[in-house]
Amino acid sequence: MWRAAVSDRSFLGRRTLRAAAGALAAGALVLTGCTTNTEESGPAGPKVQADKVDAIAAQLPDEVKEAGKLIVGVNIPYQPNEYKDADGRIVGFDVDLMDAVADVLGVEAEYRESAFEKIIPAIQAGTYDVGMSSITDSKEREEQVDFTTYFNAGIRWAQQQGKPVDPENACGMKVAVQANTVEHTEEVPAKSAKCVAEGKPAIDIMAFDEQSAATNALMLGQVDAMSADSPVTAYAIKQSDGKIETAGPVFDSQPYGWAVAKGSQLAVALQQAVQHLMDNGDYLEITKNWGVEEGAITKSVINGAVG
Repeated sequence: MWRAAVSDRSFLGRRTLRAAAGALAAGALVLTGCTTNTEESGPAGPKVQADKVDAIAAQLPDEVKEAGKLIVGVNIPYQPNEYKDADGRIVGFDVDLMDAVADVLGVEAEYRESAFEKIIPAIQAGTYDVGMSSITDSKEREEQVDFTTYFNAGIRWAQQQGKPVDPENACGMKVAVQANTVEHTEEVPAKSAKCVAEGKPAIDIMAFDEQSAATNALMLGQVDAMSADSPVTAYAIKQSDGKIETAGPVFDSQPYGWAVAKGSQLAVALQQAVQHLMDNGDYLEITKNWGVEEGAITKSVINGAVG
């Protein structure tokens, strides 16, 4: 997907299904006193409580109506979208939005942790009703499941405050990424390959098991830059107390979608519920609470993959 360097969008998650090669850098660095995966901080405002809309709730499949709940498969941590707070509860932007959608539908959202690569197969098997884990709606994935779009996420780099980095010319620099993300397997390697092709030093890609470790490395000055999904970068900057800032614009935006079984009426119910929240302002309030309003959309669609 990367600016003609990589055209295959088949496994974009943004967390990909492919395993990363080589050892991770996380064990090589000493990280202290910065962010963690169990955050004390959270949304800027109170959680939005939405009202049930009977006409929309009527769109739910009968089995969901009878159960009174949506079984939602989720992979954590991925701040600010989905992670555990200090009390061990699964929280985040995705969670608050799905909870509001569930309110509109008159059901409860029940979250079940899963390995990322197992979410879509579990939906196909009927184990989960919905997959909600910052999943990019791609053409290949649409062959397996249907998606209801709810957000646009691109890639954004961050740098230390006052130490400029050009994402298009980071040759020879250390760049932190979360392992198994598309930034790790596609985007930064493509930029590095371009450097080498031009006779410049390769980018030193520092892959960490968890996003918080990548952010910490940048905050501590152990890397020059960080590449992550745009809402992840925005949240990291918000939590950094001014230590890091954006480096360049958001690029390669694509929609996040909630995954449901192919042909399921649930996609329609989710689409109508989130569109209701977009129309009445609750959706925008939720995005602002988590500082991710840059990726807010005004129209939800079913199967909205780009390209």
